[in-house]
Amino acid sequence: MDFPKNFFWGTATAAYQIEGAANEDGRGLSVWDMFCRKGGNIWNNQSGEIACDHYHKYKEDVALMKELGIKAYRMSVSWPRVIPAGTGRVNPPGLGFYDKLVDELVKAGIEPFITLFHWDYPYELYCRGGWLNPSAPDWFAEYTVKVVEKLKDRVKNWITINEPQCFVIYGHRDNKAAPGDMLGKEEIIRIHHNVMLSHGRSAQAIRACLGAKASIGYAPVGVVGIPAGRSGEEIQAARDFMFKSSGKDFWCNSWWMDPVYRGEYPEDYLALYEKMLPAGWKKDLDTICQPLDFFGVNIYNGRVPRPGEVIDNPVIPENVPLNTPMTNFGWPVTPEALYWGPKFFHERYGLPVIVTENGMANVDWVSMDGKVQDPQRIDYIRRYLLEFSRAYRDGTDIKGYFLWSLLDNFEWGDGYKQRFGITYVDYRTQKRIPKDSALFYRDVIRTSGGALST
Repeated sequence: MDFPKNFFWGTATAAYQIEGAANEDGRGLSVWDMFCRKGGNIWNNQSGEIACDHYHKYKEDVALMKELGIKAYRMSVSWPRVIPAGTGRVNPPGLGFYDKLVDELVKAGIEPFITLFHWDYPYELYCRGGWLNPSAPDWFAEYTVKVVEKLKDRVKNWITINEPQCFVIYGHRDNKAAPGDMLGKEEIIRIHHNVMLSHGRSAQAIRACLGAKASIGYAPVGVVGIPAGRSGEEIQAARDFMFKSSGKDFWCNSWWMDPVYRGEYPEDYLALYEKMLPAGWKKDLDTICQPLDFFGVNIYNGRVPRPGEVIDNPVIPENVPLNTPMTNFGWPVTPEALYWGPKFFHERYGLPVIVTENGMANVDWVSMDGKVQDPQRIDYIRRYLLEFSRAYRDGTDIKGYFLWSLLDNFEWGDGYKQRFGITYVDYRTQKRIPKDSALFYRDVIRTSGGALST
């Protein structure tokens, strides 16, 4: 198989989904603590209070990664664990946890990729207006500096923000995620702009701390169009689906990517929302558009658009063809998304692509022989990585792949119902059992993709 030299073969996790220890060592509350304690928001009223207890079992988890041959680990930092009030006083035990975790990774020969924000926003800042507050970018930059200064001697790979579409749309408009708001368009536009500006201020802070040594990215959702055929017209239709919008919804890739990579809001966005943007927004674009080193993107599936279709809402189950396989989450299995998504994103934005998340929820349990057999996940990984390799052979610059996820974990609104991990977690005992897919992925890494074709 064709993958570049020094390709980052990795796994990914997020702090609130695995760490637990929600009430230990001075950690502050996050909006996810708030959202979980409101009854009815989470499946079976579960929470991330204990999760995978990674806070106490991190050494075991790093040893597991080393055993599997994982080359890179994408982790996130919990903002309220580091700065309980979101701004001001740093919590030494909280920041110290990440210091120890990074030490353990480096000792194991695993490259850390740190995501600064993966949705666990400090509750105290939410009470001050959160992302609506004009000071939100300053708060995020201050937090960035505290983390980077502590870890800069060992960490060069940084991701500012994960999937802003989800926490802005689901969390602030649709009441499907924390903080559970149902705001109007004017407020959503203001939040969107402040999140874009926060990314820029964070990237500036990382660069100021690390200079040219820093490798900086961003990890939005990648909504992918797959051509119905191979004609130029069909390929262009898929490209248009990804970067144009009808304005009926807020998911369009270019709305979340063009400001960051091109320094501009797209025309279809401005036609609808320019009057709602805060005063001085044009000057902010120079800050939002910082030089980045890779194009991070989370891709799980794609859609074959109907003629003339553009993005409204990417999750429309009734438009999935009848014979398309589905994961346990109800997401379509469309391996070509890892060919066309990276191809189109690289063409538009010109940076090497890292797939910062890709994986599937499966029906997994421990068999009587003590093993966890997940052949569907093995097939999924094989099919998607073969397409990613094909994209590279056809000229797409690719740099890494992070399988979601290292561990079964707290899957946000679905609680512990969905299992995305290549490692089974018994939540009662916290025992870890590598699934068959973990052993397969170990072989894929060992052979630099060669095991995909066997």
